[in-house]
Amino acid sequence: MTPNILAQKLESVSDSPLLEARWILSEVKDENKICSILRRRKAGEPLSKILGHKGFWKGDFITSKDVLDPRADSEILIEAVLKTFPNKLSPYSFSDIGTGSGCLLISLLTEYKNATGTGIDLSEKALKIARKNARHNNVKAKFIKKDMRQFHSSFDFAVSNQPYIPTKDIEKLEPNVRLYDPIMALDGGNDGLDYYRILSQISSVPVLFLEIGKGQKTAVCRLFKKGGWRLLSAHKDLGKIVRVLVFQKKRLVKDDKLF
Repeated sequence: MTPNILAQKLESVSDSPLLEARWILSEVKDENKICSILRRRKAGEPLSKILGHKGFWKGDFITSKDVLDPRADSEILIEAVLKTFPNKLSPYSFSDIGTGSGCLLISLLTEYKNATGTGIDLSEKALKIARKNARHNNVKAKFIKKDMRQFHSSFDFAVSNQPYIPTKDIEKLEPNVRLYDPIMALDGGNDGLDYYRILSQISSVPVLFLEIGKGQKTAVCRLFKKGGWRLLSAHKDLGKIVRVLVFQKKRLVKDDKLF
């Protein structure tokens, strides 16, 4: 089967049918297996879940039903960290709160070769995937099962991509998200802000990088201002939507200096 023929069969379910066709054919040669993948894809299953991995930043990450698929929007968070902390040789210590697949933590460790990173998550199944991804990408990282409400460790900075979709909107999501990503990685409570309320109360980290949902900037900034943080910067995704906010804990930084 040629890429163009397979792409035609994928047009009804894919925004990038030719790219998906080439991805499939680069990994699978058996015609029967290709047909099986095509049936699953037409049923709405994401190709990354079918093939078991997905590219993110400069790496490749194992995926499963137990973790949120790495998404291009989250690369904006990586870019924000690199802009805020441009010295890649510094031995930073940082954490990824709600690490999931570990894609954020691991990607940052590939950029900051002398840094140490710790990922925390409440899901042991997610942590198992994150540990596999660290090995898969030749990165040393520490992963701990912990409720973010008990986050008291000190780091130079922390990153977090928390669930931010309001509960009532979950059923409106595309089937490839709603049926194949874990609900606990999507559902942010009644207004989508439950986890930001918790994060805004963290007192042991001077700088915090957050991914947020569309239209949530004002509400999240309000929560963090109340928690004693100030907004350092906001970063838009390719759709011109504010996707990442960077906050500084006022009382932890002397003379307003980050470094």
